[in-house]
Amino acid sequence: MGICLLVLDVDGTIAGKSNQVSEVVKTAIAEVQNRGIRVAIATGRMYCSALRFHQAIGAQLPLIAYNGAWIQDPTTGEILRHSPLSLQSARELLDYYEDPQWRDRLDVHCYWDDRLYVRESTPYTVEYVKRSGIEANIGGDLRTLLDRPPTKVLALSPDTEAIRQITTHLKNRYLPSEIYLTQSSPNFLEATHPNVNKGTALRFLAEEILGDSLENVMAIGDNYNDLEMLKSVGLGVAMGDAPTEVRKVSQWVAPSVEEDGVAAAIAKFLL
Repeated sequence: MGICLLVLDVDGTIAGKSNQVSEVVKTAIAEVQNRGIRVAIATGRMYCSALRFHQAIGAQLPLIAYNGAWIQDPTTGEILRHSPLSLQSARELLDYYEDPQWRDRLDVHCYWDDRLYVRESTPYTVEYVKRSGIEANIGGDLRTLLDRPPTKVLALSPDTEAIRQITTHLKNRYLPSEIYLTQSSPNFLEATHPNVNKGTALRFLAEEILGDSLENVMAIGDNYNDLEMLKSVGLGVAMGDAPTEVRKVSQWVAPSVEEDGVAAAIAKFLL
């Protein structure tokens, strides 16, 4: 197996508490690129939020955003693939999140045209917006904005038990063929089109755009939204603080993001 493509998650993988890519990781990625191995980003973030990481590591390939629901080429600006959630699914989710049981325990975010719309501005949403480097559009009841399908619906809360309960309930309510539900953090529950995940997005990038095999791809991630990606590639690496299920599907577990785990993985397998 000869690795020709390295795919990296952002939060918890190349960006930790500082919300930046460390110089150690940047240097390791540059050495990989100098050896002819291409590097790409695959993240749950919005495209506009992820773009600075794409630029920070000098990536030249299309950027996989929204866990694969949005794939765009930063060089040309062309959106190569966009798979929004259905209107019916989005409406059902928003109805559920407005239930009195959850209404005051959740922030709810919807994404249209790579723009964020929120029900209201809360301290938790303000923190999210600051880390993402974006603006939030205050929309009130987001169901009134459902004139077209959203790219993603996100429920987020500092109350991880609420997120856990909602995740369990919705995964019992919906089949994987109806909605893709995943978490990039214990505080987030992300819902997208059922055919969307980082694994299918990576197959599109590797096979349809680059004409290569997933066997020749190395991917590094840290959370549940990386599961499909790590399982689909020739070499999957989990970060050290990844959940047990994520570490189990990986061939190697790297140190944590704060310990520059990506650089350690690159040194072990690519340099």
